[in-house]
Amino acid sequence: MKLKFWGVRGSIPSPGETTMRAGGNTTCIEIRTDDNQLIVLDGGTGIFPLAQTLLRELPVTAHIFNTHSHWDHIQGLPFFIPIFIPGNTIKLYGVFDPISSEGPERIMNVQLQYSYFPVREAEMKSRIEYVAIMPNEVVTIGAATVKPTLLNHPVLNLGYRIDCNDKSIFFTGDHEPHYNIYETGDDGYVEYQRLIEEQRLSIVEAIRGVDVIVADSAYTIEEYPAKKGWGHGTFDGSIQLAKDAGAKILYCTHHEPTRSDDDLEKVFAEALNRHANSLGGLDVRLAREGTEILI
Repeated sequence: MKLKFWGVRGSIPSPGETTMRAGGNTTCIEIRTDDNQLIVLDGGTGIFPLAQTLLRELPVTAHIFNTHSHWDHIQGLPFFIPIFIPGNTIKLYGVFDPISSEGPERIMNVQLQYSYFPVREAEMKSRIEYVAIMPNEVVTIGAATVKPTLLNHPVLNLGYRIDCNDKSIFFTGDHEPHYNIYETGDDGYVEYQRLIEEQRLSIVEAIRGVDVIVADSAYTIEEYPAKKGWGHGTFDGSIQLAKDAGAKILYCTHHEPTRSDDDLEKVFAEALNRHANSLGGLDVRLAREGTEILI
């Protein structure tokens, strides 16, 4: 499989001279399976430059897997150019939300309202299909399988594991490690801690042995206490998750939008130094727009 990053920034696009090395677009990852099926993970603003490359290979069938419905993961979808072209097929996969009683169709319905976008969905010329999926429900796409796992975020968030011919990739979307809402000694602390450990182990097993994990690493450990409950991870937490799961390569992503390239590389190096003696064979890298790897 091939993986290419088209957007690695979190929360809001942050283009400019100080973010050129890592990139300023929000989340989007292109996966090409061994039989050249196109799988896209999230539709942040990075999906727009991806779309322009796809015009060379029309007609396109794009399998877009949405982790969750926050703006930075969906705001590029109305600008995904193949969606306007007859003969293309766009399949948008996402979780069924029991609060709204809707699936991924709501992602487009909300964005394409009259007040927010000039083109109605009915005017788009491609074939658009919406596929609601549940945690642990396996989707087969050619030679690959995609398996979603429920992770921790203030809205339903699915991480995705993609397996193809004994190679594997896991993407967390946005994920904050579960934490105990009780103080030590409170009546509910022990029981809640047991539940947290069960959730942690289930996530580790979903990731177990992957070749590549791409994980939300928005904050430093110093920043995290002020951001607790916002739904994002740290460099240190991602490194620990990758080690626990026996992953080979970790890409840290969802970069804090206020962080310049210099600052990003500095805090990343500090996190690596803290774990230098315990990485084993884990290869830890910063996700950068344009990076492409073959696994």
